[in-house]
Amino acid sequence: MPELPEVETTRRGLEAPLRGRIVARVLVREPRLRWRVPRRLAQELPGLTIRHVERRAKYLLLRTDAGTVILHLGMSGSLRVIKAGTPPEKHDHVDLVFDNGRCLRLRDPRRFGALLWTRDDPMRHPLLRHLGPEPLGPDFHAGHLYAATRRRRVAVRDLLLNSRIVAGVGNIYANEALFLAGVRPGRPAGRLTRAECADLVRTIRQTLKRAIRSGGTTLRDFTNADGRPGYFQQTLNVYARAGEPCRRCRHPIKAIKLGGRSAFYCQKCQS
Repeated sequence: MPELPEVETTRRGLEAPLRGRIVARVLVREPRLRWRVPRRLAQELPGLTIRHVERRAKYLLLRTDAGTVILHLGMSGSLRVIKAGTPPEKHDHVDLVFDNGRCLRLRDPRRFGALLWTRDDPMRHPLLRHLGPEPLGPDFHAGHLYAATRRRRVAVRDLLLNSRIVAGVGNIYANEALFLAGVRPGRPAGRLTRAECADLVRTIRQTLKRAIRSGGTTLRDFTNADGRPGYFQQTLNVYARAGEPCRRCRHPIKAIKLGGRSAFYCQKCQS
């Protein structure tokens, strides 16, 4: 699933070609995504100018003066800016066609993504209004994380995946940040010290920034707005490396299941 670095990489790739462009028409080939593409989108969006391309957690926001397009890439979605009229492939479900002959094409083989439209403040939308602070923003700090962990028995990895605690970290980057902080993913969150919370905030920021610089992680389907994969997977320390030697101590990486999802760690480097 595209996580925060992949979505931020996509946002940066879309900002220049989309900002200031007028939507000429909307072509919906398959409206049955995770939630049905609203019929009114094709009626209300044409004629509007894209003012800003923003990100909130794993959501992309295309802001106009009259409303906001909310996009989520789901498990396998991607967005490309291409020449309008380019023949669509099997999983190319929606085109936003612009006044300069280019279009934004949503491809989503599994159809777990979303393309929605709201005329209200998008931050009050049901999908966004309960999200916690951005991990790269000023509201995510050691005090916030320490307070969120108190009296919590949940595994710290799972707490980091709770979007009400911190928005958009994702499983890959939670595992990597926990490795750098020396904390096992299955440790009960309530046992973290204030110093460990400070270290974890630091390593989460460090990991996400490095991933963004690398264009995100491509394990299966992700490509950016130019059709290129991410390269952060080449430097992963623990994620998806079960049985391989730790890059730091050469001990084999372990894998466990937490909340139905895999977590990876080094028994020697993490406690």
